[in-house]
Amino acid sequence: MSKYADFEGLRAQAVTLRREGLSRRQIRDRLQVDNNDILNRLLEGEPAPEWTKRPNAKDDLRDRARELRLQGMTYDQIQVELGCSKSSISLWVRDLPKPERRTRPVGTDMTQAQAGRQEAHERRLIAHEATRHAAAAEIGPLSQRELFLLGVGLYWAEGAKAKPHPQIKFVNSDPNMIRTFLAWLRLMDVADDRLRFTLQIHETADIAAAEEYWEGVVGLGAAYFYKTALKRHNPRTNRKNTGTSYHGCLTVSVLRGAELHRRIEGAWCGIVGGVDSITKARCPI
Repeated sequence: MSKYADFEGLRAQAVTLRREGLSRRQIRDRLQVDNNDILNRLLEGEPAPEWTKRPNAKDDLRDRARELRLQGMTYDQIQVELGCSKSSISLWVRDLPKPERRTRPVGTDMTQAQAGRQEAHERRLIAHEATRHAAAAEIGPLSQRELFLLGVGLYWAEGAKAKPHPQIKFVNSDPNMIRTFLAWLRLMDVADDRLRFTLQIHETADIAAAEEYWEGVVGLGAAYFYKTALKRHNPRTNRKNTGTSYHGCLTVSVLRGAELHRRIEGAWCGIVGGVDSITKARCPI
């Protein structure tokens, strides 16, 4: 530290150089001061020349953020207004007094945002419904061939395929799937007296109401229904299929259905073969 013994003389030189417009680096090199703390003390109170100041694109944002904070805005509100990060806002305004908490009156940003989200949700629902109606209108009446192919596909996806003694059993909880499958069975000349139904439902449900519900879906009375199969309720599971909309699953069985099962299997093979022929035609090897 011996070279800094004449501190006041060194400071006078540093101040003179600063006022002549030299930068810190130039003063450091000129006076050979390699200690930043000493250099800071030598230049204390002396502003940097304008040419050494880097332009800061956020200066205007910082000034505007401070102005908004003084008006009582929160960080969230300032962020929405200026589009900058909360961390930057905090750095710029943290020395300012925190605004008093105010109760949001009706019509403020939060209420408007909630109203906007509700409107957007309603618009999406309308658009979804319009898409569904348009898609339904494209289908129109089904031909017997179309219903035949649809039924084969439905059964191969949802029906029983056990061997060596095949049986016709179709299980679903969707009443429209059940109605469609029954329409297909009637297309296949399956008479009502060959149909039997079994309801499977949790023991905690309204059994009588569910049985009445499915009788209405299939259009046949209790004589066509086997005894309802009850599922034990496990209190450790979090079941969502509860309430008045829960009706269990219905199994549709066809008596003497082995021959029909073979027809379904053959038709499905034909569908797969048709798909393969299209694929090969479009994508020759």
